[in-house]
Amino acid sequence: MSETITYTVPGMSCNHCKMAVTDELSSVVGVESVAVDLETKLVEVSGEGLDDAALRAAIDEAGYEVA
Repeated sequence: MSETITYTVPGMSCNHCKMAVTDELSSVVGVESVAVDLETKLVEVSGEGLDDAALRAAIDEAGYEVA
């Protein structure tokens, strides 16, 4: 069963930010899709068996902090 987790990532401001976060999250096991909204600073991750700690680490690896 697919699940969705949403994070607020206030440091994102441009397309480069969007791509960096999307690329890192896409490499996490179980992630099926990543949607980034720069206007609202929201990142929506969908997939199966998502690991919150791994997703937060991926956002951190991209150079951003989860609020």
